[in-house]
Amino acid sequence: MELKWLALVLVVLSLGAGLCDGCLEEERSALFQLKPFFEFINYKFQPNNFELNPKKESSSNCCEWERVECNPITGRVTHLFLNYSGYNKMDWYLNASLFLPFEELQSLSLIGNSIAGCVVNQGFERLSSKLDKLENLDLSENHFNDSILASLSELASLKSLNLKYNLFTGLNPTNESNNNWMNLKELYLGGNEINSLGSLFHGKEGMKLNKLEVLSLYDNLFNNSIFPSLAVLSNLKSLDLSYNQLEGAIYTKDLNALSNLEDLILSGNEVNGFIPSQGIRLMNLKVVDLSRNDFNNSIMSSLATLSNLKTLWIDIYQCNGLIDMKDNNNIHADDHEMSHSSAPRFQLSTIKLSCCGSGGSFPQFLYHQSELWVVFLSDIYFKVDRFPFWLLENNTKLVTLSLMNCSLSGPFQVPSYVHSALSYLDISNNAFGGNIPVKMGAHLPVLGYLNMSKNYFNGSIPSSFGDMSSLEVLDLSNNQLSREIPEHMTMGCSLLQVLALSNNKLQGSIFSGNFNLTNFSTLELNGNNFTGMIPNVLANCSYLYILDLSNNSIFGEVPSWIWNMSELAALDVSRNQLFGRLPQWRGYASNLEQVAMADNQLEGSIPRAICSLNFKLQFLDLSMNSLSGTLPSCFKPVSVREVHLFKNKLQGALPNAFHDSSSLVTLDLSYNHLKGNIPNWVSNLSKLSYLLLRRNHFEGEIPIQLCKLDRLSLIDLSQNNLSGGIPSCLKVFALNYAPEQYIWHQTIYYGMNSSVSIEVSIEYTVKSRSYNYKRRMLQYMSGIDLSCNKLTGEISFETKNIKKIFILNLSHNSLTGPVPQAFSNLMDMESLDLSYNNLTGNIPAEFAVLHFLEYFNVSYNNLSGKTPERIGQLGAFDESNYVGNPFLCGSLVGKNCSPVETPLTPKASAGNKEDHGFIDMDAFYASFFACYVMVLLCIAAVLYINPYWRQAWFYHIHMAVDSCYYFVIDNFPRSFFSGNM
Repeated sequence: MELKWLALVLVVLSLGAGLCDGCLEEERSALFQLKPFFEFINYKFQPNNFELNPKKESSSNCCEWERVECNPITGRVTHLFLNYSGYNKMDWYLNASLFLPFEELQSLSLIGNSIAGCVVNQGFERLSSKLDKLENLDLSENHFNDSILASLSELASLKSLNLKYNLFTGLNPTNESNNNWMNLKELYLGGNEINSLGSLFHGKEGMKLNKLEVLSLYDNLFNNSIFPSLAVLSNLKSLDLSYNQLEGAIYTKDLNALSNLEDLILSGNEVNGFIPSQGIRLMNLKVVDLSRNDFNNSIMSSLATLSNLKTLWIDIYQCNGLIDMKDNNNIHADDHEMSHSSAPRFQLSTIKLSCCGSGGSFPQFLYHQSELWVVFLSDIYFKVDRFPFWLLENNTKLVTLSLMNCSLSGPFQVPSYVHSALSYLDISNNAFGGNIPVKMGAHLPVLGYLNMSKNYFNGSIPSSFGDMSSLEVLDLSNNQLSREIPEHMTMGCSLLQVLALSNNKLQGSIFSGNFNLTNFSTLELNGNNFTGMIPNVLANCSYLYILDLSNNSIFGEVPSWIWNMSELAALDVSRNQLFGRLPQWRGYASNLEQVAMADNQLEGSIPRAICSLNFKLQFLDLSMNSLSGTLPSCFKPVSVREVHLFKNKLQGALPNAFHDSSSLVTLDLSYNHLKGNIPNWVSNLSKLSYLLLRRNHFEGEIPIQLCKLDRLSLIDLSQNNLSGGIPSCLKVFALNYAPEQYIWHQTIYYGMNSSVSIEVSIEYTVKSRSYNYKRRMLQYMSGIDLSCNKLTGEISFETKNIKKIFILNLSHNSLTGPVPQAFSNLMDMESLDLSYNNLTGNIPAEFAVLHFLEYFNVSYNNLSGKTPERIGQLGAFDESNYVGNPFLCGSLVGKNCSPVETPLTPKASAGNKEDHGFIDMDAFYASFFACYVMVLLCIAAVLYINPYWRQAWFYHIHMAVDSCYYFVIDNFPRSFFSGNM
């Protein structure tokens, strides 16, 4: 009988569908009247193009439009989704009467259209007489204010009203036609600035929302006074008051009035407890979110009687044992008994506990939970010495278990049976040790996400991991694992996308020939003892996005197939034993954002193919190799943030490659053979913090354009041939915040972020020694190093520009004038080196107030007067800090200060003659020429006396000439010679 009725219904529906061919003409015309206000109203989704395209002339049926839904029988419009289609208009007013032709309209969504209100007398009240089926109205993410409430109150059929993220401040719908929202079940007011419910729920003009079930008030300005106003909502099932201004204790009598409440969300406030603490009697409560609050009493004791509780989130700032049951009710790892009367009445399906500080014993009330699906415990210091394996034993339905950073130790145990539900396991950042269980893969076969990083596991990786056929993410990094990667794992885990084994003691070749991991997107094997060459089997991983093989013993040439990986965004093969030239490529790897090949044995020039990375490259590290030549002229990375090319053999002038690199933070070209002037375009690098050009052949003056850089922290121009004076406007500042560390692209698996970061240390000279500083230390440093140049003139820094400087090194120059007394205002100074100059005058006694000064050197100048008294910080320095100043006196230099000797004023240089200090240059040149002549005469005498040596000498000369001749013939085209002729 039922089949006959079903067949009849299908026939009627098919006939109705045949009678209705497209939408009604009057509604189609009404939709086109709305088009000037909602531009995309007649667009249709084209799945082949993955974008919205307007319908052509043949698309007259408005029911086929993407933003319109119709009744399949009557053809009338029932749903309009006009979201984000009026984004190009700002604060415009809606004529709501344009929706009157849609008599069967049930749902109207106008999200994100910048509507500020309605035209006068054309508001939503006009719809109340005709649109009696309108049940869902979504006006979120607009600019409506409180005045719209009066017109909305006329819509008596509304069941769901969404006013999130508007400009509401109060809720007072002053309208004589009250109580029209008697059917309203869902009201969303989050993301406004409401601080009171006003007369919305009470008072003569208030709305009696007897059927309201869902009330969302998150991200407003409500305080504890809101709870008495909510007491009238006897049918309320879901209440969201997260991210308001609730504080202190909440009276449970106010909550208990909401007897039907199922979901209570109070996260992001400053609530510290309940009064009385055990008075919550919401027997229907299923979801409780108390995260990010300041609870200071036992939370679990207040919730223990909630027999229907299924989801519990407690994420608080300070733990200190607050998640224990009353009377410190707990069990030990070897005690599996607890009295039934003290166990909580609920059986949770989801629990999330997170806090800072001591959590006391592991929350043993979980021992009585047998229906758990999701368990997240993180950032808690538990006083327990063993993994709570009973969580897995007791909960056969458990899908997710995360115990990240919980101070757990001891061996990790797997359940005694095959757990066929657990797909997510994270025990990272604990103190687990010993071997990984041999049968782990067999007992947890459906794991898709496994993170055991930052522990103390040793031994080998179990081959049973190959039995996890669903495994997509495996992170075993930062342990003490050894031996090789099991071949069975490389064959069995065919779905593996992320493999992180970094910072272990693994060895052998990376992968064997039996390789089935072609779905790799992230491969991190850095910090191990892998040998052999980069395996060619990785060329089959067409989705490879991040490849990190740094800090190993891999040798051989960089394979050319790396540059054909079209998806590759991050490559790090630094600190290996790679050799040969960098291979050319044809632009297939144009998505590369980070390239790191530092500390290898690479040679030759940087290939022109690097120019294909101009628009994507953000990080480049080719330092500590033997690269030569110049940077390609086409290389102009516009988005690059860090460039490390130090300790190579690069030549030529500082290239224009970084002329437009306005995002550049670090430029390190130290220890190369670059020459020429420091270009003026350096002022374009507005975000530059670290400029390191040490030990090159730069000449000319220090460009005054450096003074335009307001974010400089370290400047190192030492060991060059710079001349002229020091710009007094140079400025450096300690950042006092951690510079943005470069994060390799984040990927998301199972709702969790997985990312790789890279950090390169910077070499800088402090206290006459070179140190390598990483970013966490660099944030506290600021310095200028101009030593070992040919700088002249007086020292005239504007102290306000270097007030926070830590290191200043101007040694080994030809600076004149006095030691600036203003340096005594640089209270953060730790290292000051002015040695090997021509400074005159006294050493300021005010330097004694520089309490952080640890290195001070003014030796080998022409300073005079008495050495400073050994008081304050100056008492830490001895004669070696003042040596080479013949006119200084005092106990530190062993010379009596009376009578006072007058220093000789340095004579002005005569003509173009340079001052060479204490060396007699005339005698030097004469002796050098005499030695040179003597060497030539000795060679000529030996060749004349010994005919055998003479014959060998001319033979080698002849062979050298022939070799040069054939080298030129073989390596230069004939056109070169013909052109010269």
